Amino acid sequence: MAVYNRVKITNDIELKDRLVAINRVTKVTKGGRTFSFSAIVVVGNEDGIIGWGLGKAGEVTAAIAKGVEAAKKNLTKVPILKGTVPHEQEAKFGGAKVFIKPASQGTGVVAGGAMRAVLESVGVTDVLAKSKGSSNPHNLVKATILALSEMRDARTVAQNRGVSIEKVFRG
Repeated sequence: MAVYNRVKITNDIELKDRLVAINRVTKVTKGGRTFSFSAIVVVGNEDGIIGWGLGKAGEVTAAIAKGVEAAKKNLTKVPILKGTVPHEQEAKFGGAKVFIKPASQGTGVVAGGAMRAVLESVGVTDVLAKSKGSSNPHNLVKATILALSEMRDARTVAQNRGVSIEKVFRG
C-alpha cells in the first residue's frame, strides 16, 4: 500500500473539489433493480495540497458530498516549483502506470482525464503527463497522487543529506 506525506487540515485552508468520475451501480434483487452511485472526488487548494475520496450513495449529490468529506480526511503535501513539478516521476497503482515530467512555462497541463483533475487541483500549471496501462479512474487518481507524493524539492534533499542546496545541484 502507498505511503503518503499526510497533512493535518486546518480551517484556514480553502479546498476546491473536483469530480473525477461517477459510476452507476445496479444491484439486482428479487424485487427488481436498485440503483446507487459512486463518485471519486479530488480536493486541493491549488498550492501543493491534494486529497482524494470515494463516496457511495443512492443519489449523485449525496455521493459527491461523501466523496468530498472522505477526500478532506486524506490530504497530501506536494512540492511545486514555479508552476511545475521538481523532477520526472513514475508510479504504479494496480494496473495504472503514470509518468509525470516537468514542463517549461506556458506549456499547460498536458494530461488526460483523471490525471488532469489531480494535477490541476494540486496547483500544477505546466506539466507533461502520460498514463500507461489501465485507464480506470480510481487507480489513475491513486497512481498520480502516489507519484506526486514521492517528489522531493532541492531544499528537502539538501536537508536530508545535510549539505547545501548548491552541492545538490553540482552533483
